[in-house]
Amino acid sequence: MRRTKRIRAICAELLPCGVFADVGCDHGYCTQYMLGNGLCRRAVLSDISAASLAKAEKLLGGYIRAGIAVSVCCAGLERVPRETDEVLIAGMGGDEIADILEGGFLPPVLVLQPMRNARRVREFLLANGYALTRDFTFRDGKFYDLLRAERGTATERQGRERAYGEKELAFGYDNLHAPSADFAAWLAEEIEKCGRRIAAAERDVPALRGRMQLLREVHDETLRNLR
Repeated sequence: MRRTKRIRAICAELLPCGVFADVGCDHGYCTQYMLGNGLCRRAVLSDISAASLAKAEKLLGGYIRAGIAVSVCCAGLERVPRETDEVLIAGMGGDEIADILEGGFLPPVLVLQPMRNARRVREFLLANGYALTRDFTFRDGKFYDLLRAERGTATERQGRERAYGEKELAFGYDNLHAPSADFAAWLAEEIEKCGRRIAAAERDVPALRGRMQLLREVHDETLRNLR
């Protein structure tokens, strides 16, 4: 089956590891990528939905029968082994992702694709000793944020080099410092949405005007950097 651009983008950010876990795995395509390319020794498939988990179990049945992969039906990280080296959580809201990590454990490597409120995820990761080694927006029909975070002494220098201020928290580090055409398109769409909200408002809304100004500033700077 043809993999979507979204799945390919997520897989491109996964690192080789010992034990890999895909939380909210749905079809299990990312785990298939890790196992099929020899990028992990063992894999854990996790989903709160037994029906979704069954799809991954069907796709990865051979690995499960061989004892290389195991499936667990649970909420978040409840039944994911704590010795897991790398955890993927994709397709959930940023608040939900942060809550899962806060209520579970913090592995050395995280690859996260929040559907909304990526800022909450960035703030949580930075507050818990992670360096955000990748943090960007891409487009596959709609726009997605994708983050890779790593903990430990090996990432301390990189974490200092990729310092996060207010704009980086709001927009993502790579979007600002190595912008893409996808990010520029996201900004243009957000400017249009904000303009519609301002036009529809029956009174002056300073917060909307402030957001519009910030979006335009970042958009203009992005276009200059893309030239």
